[in-house]
Amino acid sequence: MTGNKYNSPWLLVLLFISFSCRDAAQYKGPVGYDINNPQKFDMPKALHEISGISFLKEATDSICAIEDEDGKLFYFTLGSTEIKHSKFAKKGDFEDVTILNNNTAVVLRSDGSLFVFAVAEIGKEKIDSVQEFDNILPEGEYEGLTAEDGKLYALCKKCMIDDEKKEISLYTLAKGLNNVLAVTDSLKIDLSPIKKENKENGRGKFHPSCIAKNPLTHEWYIISSVNKLLVVLDEQWKITASFPLNPSMFKQPEGITFNARGDLYISNEGAEGIANVLVFRYHKQ
Repeated sequence: MTGNKYNSPWLLVLLFISFSCRDAAQYKGPVGYDINNPQKFDMPKALHEISGISFLKEATDSICAIEDEDGKLFYFTLGSTEIKHSKFAKKGDFEDVTILNNNTAVVLRSDGSLFVFAVAEIGKEKIDSVQEFDNILPEGEYEGLTAEDGKLYALCKKCMIDDEKKEISLYTLAKGLNNVLAVTDSLKIDLSPIKKENKENGRGKFHPSCIAKNPLTHEWYIISSVNKLLVVLDEQWKITASFPLNPSMFKQPEGITFNARGDLYISNEGAEGIANVLVFRYHKQ
């Protein structure tokens, strides 16, 4: 009697090999980065919903991070089991953190509000001297914030004024009199160069999660967790390349930053597993 061909052990072997090869598929990344082989640092339970990350000061290995729910700024060295935090606000949907002028921490809440305090205050159990700029950005949902050359750059994830299939809004902020932050400029980023990638992943709209500037190439890097996409832009905010991300590695990428050597750091929320920070060392080509 012949067996059912679909129960053949050889078929099972072939299926196993097929899926294994699919999992081992090599993804292309920006020049200088092996996007398939990061150094991984697992995060503790307190940072299960880690969002934005940034280096506290240039040329250091001290990272600060926030998570979605509590108004706490965490700070630690990757690989160390010692993770501390400072309370800066009540509970809220906090999405990103950046360091302005090497001395000022700025935290972004999803409604476009900013929380500003001195880096020197980090380390206290509670930070009292916090400037809060409620809804300083136009109405929308925000997740990406970074600081460069004395200015802040905020990306809108979902804004009514944007056609999210064609463009996204970027806002520039700077300090004026009495250290008061204000929006000083805005522009639209044309998404047409990544239309194909969005269509292929089944999502026509692009929803950016985080942003950072590469200190070596001066290019802007934007990640969309929803679209599983890394987008590279030139200094004029024109998209020059886009790279699909491996969903088995990038479970929920919500934070991005670079160190002075050009190494790329990406944080992933835990989702159903363990949150982590992935480090991609820069290798000159």
